[in-house]
Amino acid sequence: MRVLFTVFSASGNTARVCGLFAERLQERGAECVTLKIRKDAETPDVAAFDTLVIGYPVHGFNAPQNVLDFAKGLPQTDEKGYYVVKTSGEPLHVNDASSRKLRKILARKGYDYRGEFHYVMPYNMIFRHSDKMAALMWQAAKNTAPADADIVFEGAKKPLNPNLFAKATRFVVAVEHMGMPLIGRGFRADAGKCISCGKCARLCPQLNIVMKDGLPSFGKNCIGCTACSFNCPTDAIKIGMLNSWRVNGAYDMSGDIEGLGKKDVCRYWRGSYVRYFREHGIELK
Repeated sequence: MRVLFTVFSASGNTARVCGLFAERLQERGAECVTLKIRKDAETPDVAAFDTLVIGYPVHGFNAPQNVLDFAKGLPQTDEKGYYVVKTSGEPLHVNDASSRKLRKILARKGYDYRGEFHYVMPYNMIFRHSDKMAALMWQAAKNTAPADADIVFEGAKKPLNPNLFAKATRFVVAVEHMGMPLIGRGFRADAGKCISCGKCARLCPQLNIVMKDGLPSFGKNCIGCTACSFNCPTDAIKIGMLNSWRVNGAYDMSGDIEGLGKKDVCRYWRGSYVRYFREHGIELK
C-alpha cells in the first residue's frame, strides 16, 4: 500500500499529527510519501498511490485558501480515495464543515471522500495556549492517531457530518479568504528586532515574502497562516490589524501530563476541552 500525504502546516502541528499517521501506517507495512503544500510544489503523481491524505490547519472554520488551490490543481482521477487530517485550536463542532468546499472541488475531479479526522493542537493565532495544554493536546493525538491510521490502512469510511450551524458559519467566515491578501499587505518587520535571517521568506507557502535591504517585504498573496510571525526567532514581525492575536514561538509539548487536572485546562470552552481529552484517553480530575 502506498499513501501520499499532502500537508500544509504553518506551525508544524498538522505535520506532527500526520507524522503519527504515517508512523502507524509504516508499522503496518505501508509506504508513505509526504509532500508539502506550497506554491512552488510540483503536482503529485496521484495515480502512483493507493490513498491520498490531505492535512491542513483550520483557518476561520475553513480549509486554507492554498489547500483549495492545491486541490484545484490535482489531476482528474477515477474514484481515488482520500482522507482529511485537520487541526484546530479548539474542539468545537463548528469546525466540522471546514472541508466542505474542498470536498466539492475533489468530487468534481473524481476523488472519493472516505473520512476525516479532527485533532486539537495549540493556536498559532488568537492567543497562546500554555505548554501544559500543549502537552495534553499532543498526548491526546498520540493516543488516538494509531487507531485512526488503521481506518486509513483498511480503507474504511469515517465521514464527518456537519450540522447546519457549522455549514452556515463556514460560509460566512470564508470572507477571510478574500480579506487576507489585503490584510497581509500590512505585515511589517521591526527593523530593530529583525536579524535578516530570511526564515520568514523561506517558510512562506505562498512565496509572498522577499527580502529587501535586509528586511522582509510582504506581497499581495498572503493567506494569513502566520508561518512568518509564529516562527520568527526574534518576534520581529507585526501582522497588521491582527497583531493583537499574534502568537510567537514553538510550544513545548514534551511535558509530563501526570497530575494535570481541569484547573490546567484553558478557561475558554473548558468543558469542550475536558470532553475532548476524555474522548482521547485522558481523564482529568
